Amino acid sequence: MNKIELYLIDWEPFVLSLLRIVTGFLFLPHGMQKLFSYPSPSPGGKQPLMSLHGIAGILEFFGAILIMLGLFTRPIAFVLSGLMAVAYFTAHAPQGFWPVKNQGETAVLYCFIFLYLCFVGGGPLSLDAVLFKSY
Repeated sequence: MNKIELYLIDWEPFVLSLLRIVTGFLFLPHGMQKLFSYPSPSPGGKQPLMSLHGIAGILEFFGAILIMLGLFTRPIAFVLSGLMAVAYFTAHAPQGFWPVKNQGETAVLYCFIFLYLCFVGGGPLSLDAVLFKSY
């Protein structure tokens, strides 16, 4: 291995934590939009909590916070990955095969980032690492 590869390998766990934090931060407004109509109103308006969109909003909002904190990263990421798969196949896939056409790129991307986090954990800068000595 050359020096650059060794340097990058040293930083790999911290970049994993950065990916987790940024993903949670970008995912949070999706839940806020469904629950609070903030920062912009949801396309369908504010949804009842016990509706499909309301439950999705709860999972997105609280799941994003837990992902950002790195608390229970693996199980939360598993649930959110499934949520995004359901969102893609119920809302986007019926509009066409290609994600660029059916506007499902973000759902697919979130699905696979969360699936990745489910397998690798939250990284060293997570509450999982602090509380459970694992990531």
